[in-house]
Amino acid sequence: MIEVFNIKKGLFFGILNLKDFALAKKLQNKREIETQGKLFLLNHLIDDACEIWYDEKGKPHLAGDNRHISLTHSHDKLAIIVNDGESTGIDIELVRNKILNIKHKFLSDIELADADDDIEKLMLYWAAKETLYKIYGLKEVDFIKNLFVNPFTKHNLGTIIGHIRLNNFDASFELNYQFIDNYALVYALNKL
Repeated sequence: MIEVFNIKKGLFFGILNLKDFALAKKLQNKREIETQGKLFLLNHLIDDACEIWYDEKGKPHLAGDNRHISLTHSHDKLAIIVNDGESTGIDIELVRNKILNIKHKFLSDIELADADDDIEKLMLYWAAKETLYKIYGLKEVDFIKNLFVNPFTKHNLGTIIGHIRLNNFDASFELNYQFIDNYALVYALNKL
């Protein structure tokens, strides 16, 4: 039901299968499954039970804890990443061809040319930009004008470089990705 990935000291994430969790806990309401699933996974990842609170921009934080977290869910998967040292992000997406209909809304011309109509690669671009958005944590971000992903060669797992560029913020990040079942997962490894 839960998979935990220890990436390096102070950086780890877990994935919860929401379908299995709902069956085990006899839950049917989607919102309740997600809410209880978040707490269940968080308590599994962090020994001392913490509560999640959201700031005015909607970014999650651990109550009374300086570690950084990010959450994501898509269909039957929920993931939480914990980073001891810096702002973090994670995104999981079910690989679906509907991404073809919206790729022009979030990719630059260079990114569009690199991804072409490769559905898995498009999902990685989307998940990478969502991860960057979560790292930044503020709402005023344009996915085409402010978030950039360097062209990359797609494998089953790998690393890509992403950039957040705004007037008051300019940073680059190493992002890891992998495919799990029929999902694309991207998470922040570290700031460059």
